[in-house]
Amino acid sequence: MKKSLRAAACFPSAPFMLLAALAAMLTLTGNAWALQLEDVQQRFAQQPVVRAHFDQQRTISGIARPLRSSGELLIARQNGLWWQQQQPFTLTLILNDSRMVQITGNQPPEVITAEGNPQMFRFNHLLRALFQADRAVLEQNFTLHFTDKGQDNWQLILIPKASPLDKLFSAITLTGQTYLDHIQLDDKQGDRTAITFSQQRTEPKLLSHDEQQRFIQ
Repeated sequence: MKKSLRAAACFPSAPFMLLAALAAMLTLTGNAWALQLEDVQQRFAQQPVVRAHFDQQRTISGIARPLRSSGELLIARQNGLWWQQQQPFTLTLILNDSRMVQITGNQPPEVITAEGNPQMFRFNHLLRALFQADRAVLEQNFTLHFTDKGQDNWQLILIPKASPLDKLFSAITLTGQTYLDHIQLDDKQGDRTAITFSQQRTEPKLLSHDEQQRFIQ
């Protein structure tokens, strides 16, 4: 079991990419009152499509230099997640509720199904609760610490308290303003993954033909 959890933590497409892309759906508007977690959650379902650029840095104990990657992501409520790492090498991830397809360079696609790896897909279901205003599910799995930083800046710290997340992460920190701008994942091994989003776009609300084709594999 420990080996399986460690493998999931190191797998480049989960759960770091998943959380990152789902988090990109978050948008806020200006409020004249103190920002609350409920104010943030109420807007999660309002953006059917989000596009963004990401820069990821992973610091691993025993490795002198951080591992850096960057690319583009697209998340569509009806289609799922398309995440394409472009540097330092091409890696494409396509994910929905039932399967994940990973394509590395020109290699054949690798398909992982929910039936074949239910533990990995548990990350999907737990983390998506954050973006569906399902606070009850969140509080079953995390201790929540939400802070209004002022001027629409906010921070949400998630402390896992349920398996398998509590075996992998010590904390997950999301920060943002108009959009979610940064995610930090601190894991039980002492490693850290930091993901920064930029160029977030929610228009057009419908996928183009080219974008629709990205989900067909």
